[in-house]
Amino acid sequence: MSFDAKKVKNDIVAWIRDWFERNGKGCNAIIGISGGKDSSVAAALCVEALGKDRVIGVLMPNGEQHDIDMAYLLVNHLGIEHYVVNIKDGYDGLLHSVEEAIGEASSDTKINLAPRIRMATLYAVCQSRNGRVVNTCNLSEDWVGYSTRYGDSVGDFSPLSMICVREVKAIGRALGLPEALIEKVPIDGLCGLTDEDKLGFTYETLDKYIRDGIEPEPETKARIDRLYALNRFKVRFMDVFPYQPEE
Repeated sequence: MSFDAKKVKNDIVAWIRDWFERNGKGCNAIIGISGGKDSSVAAALCVEALGKDRVIGVLMPNGEQHDIDMAYLLVNHLGIEHYVVNIKDGYDGLLHSVEEAIGEASSDTKINLAPRIRMATLYAVCQSRNGRVVNTCNLSEDWVGYSTRYGDSVGDFSPLSMICVREVKAIGRALGLPEALIEKVPIDGLCGLTDEDKLGFTYETLDKYIRDGIEPEPETKARIDRLYALNRFKVRFMDVFPYQPEE
């Protein structure tokens, strides 16, 4: 299946402009910057759509971040205003309070607390800087639920949620981003593993399955299908009881 990265890039830029006209005329785009391809491409799209003066990056290390130089590379390349908000004190304090109340927190609690604090941080900046928060998830991650609910899975608008990983990279090249940002090995930022190590398959395999219908080996296919089924709730509006008053 062919993919015209320049056309799709231009279409997304036009969509972002239209979205802000309808949902935040004159507002800023507030985006968490990790230095990975998704936040890099989403930020660059917003700069092209709105101008660099209306895009604000927020770097949110949890203590020391070994690859924060990549986040600085992006904000300097785009020339956007940015803040560094270290979430370590908030993370440690909240985790301590939770564990005082319930005892030892699970590993999943510890892993997912940081992205939830980061999202709260983005909205804190957003409401003080006349903003709208950019969701940076892509289709491949959403397909298998590789995001934190009410963490990086949310935002006010999402330019990449229907774009798979290989397409995100192509758009990044159409935007003229540094290759180091486009091809940076994706690490989940939660437990130190690469995305692909944790998932158990490559994004290339996943994208071929999603876009081209090329099924991987049965064991991998079963894992992808299971993750897809288990995580559909993450990309739906919250399920609500369908009450209808009696006539």
